[in-house]
Formats: sequence, structure tokens, C-alpha cells
Amino acid sequence: MSQPNIPVADRFGIYRRLIGYLRPYTKQVSLAYTGMVFAALLNLFVPQIIKNAIDNGLADKNANALFVAGGLILIIAVVRGVAAFSQRYYGDWLTHRVAYDLRNHFYKSVQSLSFAFHDKAQTGDLMSRATSDISETERFVGIGLMDLLSTVLLLVGVMVAMLLENRSLALLALIPIPVLVFATLRFGGIVRPMFKAIQEQMGQLSTTMQESLTGIRVVKAFAREPHELDKFDTDNDEWFDRRYTVIKVWANNWPFFTFTLAVSIFLLLWYGGPQALSAQVTVGSLFALISYVLMLNGPVQRLGFLVNLAATASASATRVFEIVDTPRDVADAPQAKTLERATVKGEVIFEGVSFAYRENGRSILDGVSFRAAPGQTVALIGATGSGKSTVTSLIPRFYDPTSGRVLLDGVDIRDVTVKSLRHQVGIVMQEPFLFSLTIGENIAYGRVGATQGEIEAAATAARAHGFILSFPEGYDTRVGERGVTLSGGQKQRIAIARALLYDPRILILDDSTSSVDTETEHLIQQALEVLMQGRTTFVIAQRLLTLKKADQILVLDNGRIAQRGTHDQLVVVPGLYKDIYDLQLRDQEEVATSRK
Repeated sequence: MSQPNIPVADRFGIYRRLIGYLRPYTKQVSLAYTGMVFAALLNLFVPQIIKNAIDNGLADKNANALFVAGGLILIIAVVRGVAAFSQRYYGDWLTHRVAYDLRNHFYKSVQSLSFAFHDKAQTGDLMSRATSDISETERFVGIGLMDLLSTVLLLVGVMVAMLLENRSLALLALIPIPVLVFATLRFGGIVRPMFKAIQEQMGQLSTTMQESLTGIRVVKAFAREPHELDKFDTDNDEWFDRRYTVIKVWANNWPFFTFTLAVSIFLLLWYGGPQALSAQVTVGSLFALISYVLMLNGPVQRLGFLVNLAATASASATRVFEIVDTPRDVADAPQAKTLERATVKGEVIFEGVSFAYRENGRSILDGVSFRAAPGQTVALIGATGSGKSTVTSLIPRFYDPTSGRVLLDGVDIRDVTVKSLRHQVGIVMQEPFLFSLTIGENIAYGRVGATQGEIEAAATAARAHGFILSFPEGYDTRVGERGVTLSGGQKQRIAIARALLYDPRILILDDSTSSVDTETEHLIQQALEVLMQGRTTFVIAQRLLTLKKADQILVLDNGRIAQRGTHDQLVVVPGLYKDIYDLQLRDQEEVATSRK
């Protein structure tokens, strides 16, 4: 897929922004670049020393001149070694420090972006930007940028030294150099969009791998390994094709870079050789000019590599800054206040709340209004896509309403800080997520510094303490990626313990007992009853038991509240709730009655 060229001004803006990450480290920058200047400029004296050795030593058979020249070259080598050490040591330090800062900045930005961003973002692509793109960027900002400036400095220094040595021969030898510089810059402009395409394909490749590995159980259950391999091969082939295109461009340009230097040597020998034979210039002077041109061989070859590196860094940094610069849909207002836990009662009011996702503009909620008194349990029921999850997502400000207000204790939640608001809201998901930590660390995830006694008390209330102690390592048992070593019911009870320890004033429950056995369901219901005590609770309900105990039931239909009331009130009124009850819940009630 071809990529649009980014204007030169924008490219320079990217470089300026990257260099800005060096600003906090003035000491290291000063030492590194001072070493770079000395290491580059000291080389310019070597051809002059050799020139004097030839003209005053070899020509005049003066051994002392040769010894002095050798000694000076040795001294320059020592000083240059010290300067090169400073350049390399601090250059590498800056390289990895900038990568450290940039990666932290990127990760902080990803963490602060709203649910709306993460709904669209692909995890594999974000991982690629955080690893591959930042790695490509770091190579340039530290050592790469320093080597580029060193090469440019040496190029300018060589041209000045040649002009001072012999203006006419220097001008003749330097004729190919502007062509070389133009070709190098043109090369950078060509490969930059190619590298951006490569990095974007690497993001796609990472996404494919991440999805396949995350869903490896599904892949194996349906014997779809060949399909996943084909999909990965297709993305990998596309990545190689894009990389191969750059290789061809590089191979086509590289010989030209070295050829231009050969032309300079040819011109010097063609016109300077006869002048040296006729004593118009000394042999030492001609040798010095040739040495200066040869001195450009390494830097010129490196210049192509460094332009390549700069182009890659620019493309990669653009992808990183795309995330860093993504607008925050949900952010603290300038005068946002902090909610104090002790003062929060838990009253939640929706006033004419509507919501639509920006991508398609389709309305999810339309004029929803209700009040949940402190300590009440509000059950949300409705068909898939009716807006139940959206209602609960607006309470902790995962999204902001398109219109209307959500109030907590009479205060618009947009007027309080997001962090303090979410400290008041606990969530137990239908499919709880556990980190690759110990059971104890997962329970204490929302409560930094919780004691072992507090963790065990929460687990006991969540009916999890018993099965936790059945593991050889108890609370120190590692649960594996996403809690893979635990059953669904065990993960659910750990999630409930986590919410209990968090001690929120408002609780959001996505009913999760439909996929567990009866005994586990009973334990989870007991744990939920403990969790819900004294808290304003919103339950996305599927189970009859939850509905019957709710203080208020909201029946959602196409984003609107179609009915509201208690179970006893709604079950006798013709409408959507009674239809759902007859279709889905009556059988449960009859079974429950028969067991008594």
C-alpha cells in the first residue's frame, strides 16, 4: 500500500520534536557532541602532517621530519580516542535514555486515552509502535543524529581544507560532491514513505500474531492452525515485499554514491598529476588532496545509511506521535474537583442522556433519565444492543454523553476529576480479567498497600478463601496469563474480592453466573450479596434472582427506557419486560419453585 509523502516542513517538525527529548540532558549532550567535534576535526590535520612528511621528510631525506610526523599522528590518535570514547559513551547513553523517555511518554498516552480509542485500536499495532517503532527512533536520536552531524561536519571541513590547500584542484575535485549530496537527499525522500509502510505492516503483522496467540484455544479447538499460518504468511510476505522494495532502491543508489568519489580521485590524478610532475604543486599537496577525498569515502557511505536511518526514524516517530497526539475524549475539566470518599453518598441521576459513537453516528442511548438513590440496586435488562452496557459505561466516564448529564450526588461527573470518580466505582465484569500475578496481588490490584489480613478478609467475603488455600502456594499462587489456570467461577470470585477490597460507593455488575454450575452460582450470589450491601449497585441482569431483589428495574429498548419499576410491578403489566420474563425467566422461576 503506497503511503502519501509528508511535507518537508512536517518532517523537520518531527525531527525537532525528537531532538526536544535531548533537552533535559544538557550535560550529556555537551560531552557527547564536544567529543564528536574533536573526533571529526582532528582527522583534518592528518593529511597535512603526511604532506609535510612527504615534502620535508621523504623529498629532503629528513628522518626527523618523519619521526615528528609519526609522533604527531600518534598524539592525534590518543586525543581522538578520548574524544571518540566520550562521543560513543554519552551518545549511547542518550540513545537509550531518549528511548526510555519516549516509551514512557507513549505508554502514559495509551493509558490516558479513552475507551473510544481502545474500541478501535489494535493491541498488536500498539505493541509494534511501543517496541519496533521506538527502537527505530532511538537509533537515530542518539548515535544516529550525532553520526549524521559528524559526517556533515567532516564533509564541510574537508571541502574547506581542500580549498585552503589548492583552490583550483579543490574546485575541480569537488564538482561531483553537490551531485552526491543531492542524490543522498533524494534517496532519503524516496525511502521515507517506504519505511513508514514497512512499519505499518509490522504493526499489522504484530496484530495478527497477537490475536492468534490470544485466541490459541479457539484456534486449536476448531483445528484452524493452517488458516492462521496462511494469514500470518500473507502478512509476513507483504512485510518482506515492502522491505525488498527498499533493498532494491538502496542497491540502485549505493554504487552511485561510491562512483562519485571515484570521479573526484580521477579528476585529481588527471589534472593534478601532470602539475605535480611539472612541480606546479608538490607531491605532498597532491597526496593531501587525494587523502581528503578518500577521507570522505567512509562518511559518504555512512551518509546513505544515516539518511536511511533518519528516514526510518521519521516514519517511526510519526507513528508514535500519532498516538501521543490523539485527542483525549475524556479529560479533566480545568476546574475539576476531587471527590472525597468519605463524603460520597452514591446517588446517581441520568438527565436526558443520549449517546452515539462518533464513527457511525448511530444513537445508542436516546434521552435516558432515571434516579438511583444511595444504596439502591438498579437492574438493567433488554435485548442485545439496547444500551445496557453503555449506561454503565457512562457512570465512570469511560465515555461522555453526547447530550444530557450524569450526576453523582447532584454534581455533574464532568466537573470532578476522572481519577477520584473512578475511585468511587467498582466493576465486576462478566468475563473478569486477571493479570499474570499472584492471586493476592490480583485481589489487591485496586488497593495499593493492602495488608494480607485485608486481602484474606475480602477473599473470605467473596467465598474465595477456601479454594485459594487449596493451592500449594495459597495466595502466592500465580494465575498465568489472563488467569488461565483458574476456572470461570474462581476468577469471578477473585474479581469480587478485588471489588470488595476496593470498597467503592457505586458498584457495576455484569451478571456472570449464566456460564457456571449451580453450586458455583450459589457461591457467587452469596459473594455478590455481601459486595452489594450499602452500595448503589447497577446490575446488567439476566438471572431471575437478581431481578426480583432489585429496587428498580429499567427495561431498555433501542436506547430508550421502555419500562421501569420493580419485578412484581412489571411482571403483571403487558410489555417488553413481561415478554422477556415469559420467554427467558418463567422457566427458571418454575424450576426454582419445584426445588423448594
